[in-house]
Amino acid sequence: MTGFRPGPFAAIAGLGFSEMARTDIGTPRDLAIDAVVAAAHDCELDLADIDGLMLTSSPSAPLNTVPLRLREDLGLTELNLLGNLQVEGASVVASIQHASLHIHHGMASIVACVFADVPIRPGKEKGSMSYNRVMPLSGLDQWEDCYGLYGAAGPYAMAAQRYLQQYNLADEALGHYAIACRSWAQHTSRAMLRDAIEMSDYMESKLVANPFRVLDCAYPVNGAIAVIITSSERAKDLRKPPVYLHAFAQGHTGGGNLVGREPELQSGGLAARKLWRASGIGPERIEMMQVYDAFSYVGVIALEEYGLCEPGAATHFIAEGHTSPGGSLPMNTGGGHLSGFYLQGMTPLSEAVIQARGHGGDAQSSRNNLILITGTGGRLDYHAAMLASPHEVL
Repeated sequence: MTGFRPGPFAAIAGLGFSEMARTDIGTPRDLAIDAVVAAAHDCELDLADIDGLMLTSSPSAPLNTVPLRLREDLGLTELNLLGNLQVEGASVVASIQHASLHIHHGMASIVACVFADVPIRPGKEKGSMSYNRVMPLSGLDQWEDCYGLYGAAGPYAMAAQRYLQQYNLADEALGHYAIACRSWAQHTSRAMLRDAIEMSDYMESKLVANPFRVLDCAYPVNGAIAVIITSSERAKDLRKPPVYLHAFAQGHTGGGNLVGREPELQSGGLAARKLWRASGIGPERIEMMQVYDAFSYVGVIALEEYGLCEPGAATHFIAEGHTSPGGSLPMNTGGGHLSGFYLQGMTPLSEAVIQARGHGGDAQSSRNNLILITGTGGRLDYHAAMLASPHEVL
């Protein structure tokens, strides 16, 4: 997107969580209601104050998992904005962008954005079973079906293999990322996996799809998260410190692995270029990253594609401790998808809000002045990014 001026376009005023677990705790619809109610309570707003509702859910979930009729469940009768957005793993950031622009242009005043998912359910006790669908790589319909390429682990593992080969890296290179995520999770009560791990634990963990081990993969949970977005002016008068939203960008290159494209090595670059151009800010200003990292490799390549590391240098940067507690670029401070929990784009977004507010507890970083948040969908196909800050003026 071009033509943006530096923000803030809006601010996040409320953050709400439903219960999160790997057991039966309700339907996505039930959990979405809980999360929106919690987000409204967080900023001391009445549900009746909400005049916009943006819904997102997993692309693997049945249609209407989080239905438009959720507005009736919440008693929202007169809305200026209502939608169910699907850009796969980029959906949450895209929905925040959509809501913020409506607020910025006076088309809505207070918008609730919610994501809900229940991947762990009878018959699908392993979260990976809920995402066991064809992930097109070629750009040709049904080509992958012939080869049984189902689920996300295989396609993402192929991308990781390409990256490791390109830069002559050993398999344990990805382990540094998993260990860094776990080092944050140890200090975060909301994280699902908090036991310390070392490289020996990583290398001995079960191989899923070469080079990925279990510790390279997201940890799905059942749950929902919602945020309340309003104008910067209104947010200042509410209960919690505002989190200002300064810039947005999306970048979707398409074309799969057709001749001339290397999405395995060029993931997110288009969104990154648009984000820096839209904001007038360069990657050197970023103090913290909260990224979509369903697999370790996705976090690694994000560092490079958004310009925080040179190509091929991200795993070395991580191994040196820069993204770990006390490092120069704190990253996925809640443990991310690997050690925190996997609720798709709401995982990095919620942690960004917590850190920007200064509410991270033992995991709080002082380097929270400008936070890069990303969403990634498909097999590195769809990208959305945003800049958030506790400061109204950058």
